[in-house]
Amino acid sequence: MSGKFKVACVQLNAARNIAANIAAASALIREAKGKGAQFILTPENTSMIEPKRAMMLEKAKPEAEHPGIPAFGALAAELGVWLLIGSMQIKLDASTCANRSFLFDDKGRIAARYDKIHMFDVDLKAGESYRESATFRPGEEAVVADLPWGRVGLTVCYDVRFAYLYRALAHAGASFLTVPAAFTVPTGKAHWHTLLRARAIETGSYVLAPAQCGEHAEGRKTYGHSLIVAPWGEVLADGGEEPGIIYADVDPAKVAEARSMIPALRHDRKFSGPELPTIEPLRAAGE
Repeated sequence: MSGKFKVACVQLNAARNIAANIAAASALIREAKGKGAQFILTPENTSMIEPKRAMMLEKAKPEAEHPGIPAFGALAAELGVWLLIGSMQIKLDASTCANRSFLFDDKGRIAARYDKIHMFDVDLKAGESYRESATFRPGEEAVVADLPWGRVGLTVCYDVRFAYLYRALAHAGASFLTVPAAFTVPTGKAHWHTLLRARAIETGSYVLAPAQCGEHAEGRKTYGHSLIVAPWGEVLADGGEEPGIIYADVDPAKVAEARSMIPALRHDRKFSGPELPTIEPLRAAGE
């Protein structure tokens, strides 16, 4: 790990139109660069929020044809920044997509891809119901990548509820954990801050969580409150409820400091008795 750097989390209110969303995100990415950010992150579903499954599948593109890939790659190269596009819907076949994060280096090259592992299949009290596995194929690989300042572990939104993933990423050398999200309002109010602070504290890592906010098509609402959390659990920046940008100065030495004070990653032990069950992975509809 080397040197302090400035990170920015972009908070968006994505609409249905991919080109408009790319333009809105790009404008804020440029603004973040103008304020000195060296690593810039955008939320889950940066390229669109389309609640109607048929329309989303119609609009989604394979990676080779997705307009966001060349647009954001060129922007990262132009600005000379590392850029995480929290996720875009990448079409795999006629009925299935991947919810895929892209990490671009400062030359505009794809440094890492990550497909969201845990599918958001829930029924909330207020009548909100989500079946992510009906459209998305779950990822099967945890991903870490090297930044100029240390190693980053990639996750997306609902992944945050599965602490073992973050522990595995930290054991693989990640000092920074990304959690781009489009959290619902009820679950956001109840759990968002607590879960993100817990993942930071458990692993002694920085947690970088850009989020969607506000009301989207068909009345869908997202919680906002993009967060940057320090390894000791302090919230360094909170994005509130409107589109915009949050910033923080990140010091990789704070990771080593937190892990030396509470060396929990060195205290993991094997044990007998109940273990995590072996679960067949969720498959998308039609498989």
